[in-house]
Amino acid sequence: MSLYRDEGVVLRTQKLGEADRIVTILAKRTGKIRAVARGVRRTKSRFGARLEPFTHVDLQLHTGRTLDVVTQAETIRPYGETLAADYPRYTAGSAMLETADRLTHGEKEPALRQFLLLVGGLRTLADRGHEARLVLDAYFLRSLAVAGYAPALDACAKCQAPAIRAFAIVAGGVVCGACRPAGSAVPAGETIGLMTALLRGDWATADASEQRHRSECSGLVAAYLQWHLEHGIRSLRHVEREPV
Repeated sequence: MSLYRDEGVVLRTQKLGEADRIVTILAKRTGKIRAVARGVRRTKSRFGARLEPFTHVDLQLHTGRTLDVVTQAETIRPYGETLAADYPRYTAGSAMLETADRLTHGEKEPALRQFLLLVGGLRTLADRGHEARLVLDAYFLRSLAVAGYAPALDACAKCQAPAIRAFAIVAGGVVCGACRPAGSAVPAGETIGLMTALLRGDWATADASEQRHRSECSGLVAAYLQWHLEHGIRSLRHVEREPV
């Protein structure tokens, strides 16, 4: 039996047998882990409470033939307790967990930067310092950047010309008039500025943005993310949007 320790965030769970559960975790050193937690569905299991989605947890596991087994779990911070009391933040957090799961494809492939982004995003949501949808869009953009899909926002994605006319998902970001494909969006300059601020962590600019530009930004970011994932993010349908 090979034992190892790591810390991680619980992304999702699924039932296994009468009392067990399969837990998917994004871990700091190991990457994505799918492991069995024995007996956690019993009514009095304190162990199970530490292995719920949103929980940042310190783990001990042993390597199994198909799935590893969680042998110890200690809570570092239970983000779910805070987020569950605030629907917009809970749904934004759910979309973060789902995105982290989708962007980390292989199991046990180190994904330190994705782990740090997820922990930072959940902490920012729980601390309530910024609007939930701004935090979510910042997380989406930075996670895409870490995965190698950062949108071009300063110059044309195709020819690098500085004269920006539109945003084209298929082209990889903003485009000039000459490179603009059919069906491109034509967002306000302030919307592109907001996307840039969120990608760079410029919260002073992001927090000062107008709601109409936030709404436009959210639509573009969600479409860009889902195009690159080649999949919809189911949690996004529940994310609350502020009125324009």
